[in-house]
Amino acid sequence: MFELFSEDRHRAPHRSSVPVLISTAAHVVVVSVVLAIPILYVSAELPRVPDMVAFVVSTAPSPPPPPPAPAATPSKPKAIAPVPTANPRAAPVEAPREIAEEMPVDTGSTEGVPGGVEGGVAGGVVGGVVGGLVSELPPPPLPPPPPSPPPVARAPMRIGGELKAPALVERVEPEYPLIALRAQVQGVVILEAIVDLHGRVEDVRVLRSIPVLDNAAITAVRQWRYSPLLLNGTPERFVLTVTVSFSLAT
Repeated sequence: MFELFSEDRHRAPHRSSVPVLISTAAHVVVVSVVLAIPILYVSAELPRVPDMVAFVVSTAPSPPPPPPAPAATPSKPKAIAPVPTANPRAAPVEAPREIAEEMPVDTGSTEGVPGGVEGGVAGGVVGGVVGGLVSELPPPPLPPPPPSPPPVARAPMRIGGELKAPALVERVEPEYPLIALRAQVQGVVILEAIVDLHGRVEDVRVLRSIPVLDNAAITAVRQWRYSPLLLNGTPERFVLTVTVSFSLAT
C-alpha cells in the first residue's frame, strides 16, 4: 500500500513559481511609479505669503438706553411771611421819650350815641372795643333757654298711719237697688276712692264686692266731697278706703 501512495505522489503535476514572481514584481513597479510621480513634479517655489492680513473683529453690542429721567415734581411756592404792621393804638413796649399830642378824630357829628364811649368811631357798635374794626358785627344773641319740662304728676298719697284723712264735707247716701230689696240682699261694700287736689272723688275701685249693690255704692261715693289735703301748704291728691253699708232694717 505504501508503494501505491508513493507512486501516486510522484505522478502529481509540479507547479512553476515563475508567474508568482512576475506578478509580484509588476505590483511593486506600479506602486513605485505612483509614489514617485508627486515627488518628481513638486515645485521648488513656496506659496506667496500675503503682505496684509485683514482681521475682522465683531463689534460689541451697544449698551441699552438709559432709563427715562423721573418727572420733575412742581416746586411748592414759598410761603411769604406776612409783614406785621404797626398798630398805632397798640401799647408801646418802651417808654417814649416825648409824648406826642393826639390828633382829634373827626366823627362828623358833635353829638354822641347813647351807650357809646369816648373816642369811639362813628358807625361803630354799641358795647364794642375801642380800636376795633367798624365792619365787625355784634355777637349774635344767645339762644332762648329751653322750656322747662312739664311737672311730673305725683302719685296720690295713701291715707293711713300718721296721715289722717281730710274731713268729709258732703256725703251722699246710696239708693237701695230694687232687685236687692226683692232678693233681701244686704251687706257692706268696700271701695277705694282717689280724691283730686280740690277734694272731689275722681276714681273709685271695688275692693269687696256685692254684685247687686256695687253700682249703687260707686254712684254714691263719686258724689262725695272732701276738704283738700295740704302738705306744707301744697294741696295733694290722696287715696283712701271707704265702706258703704246696705241694711234692710232701715
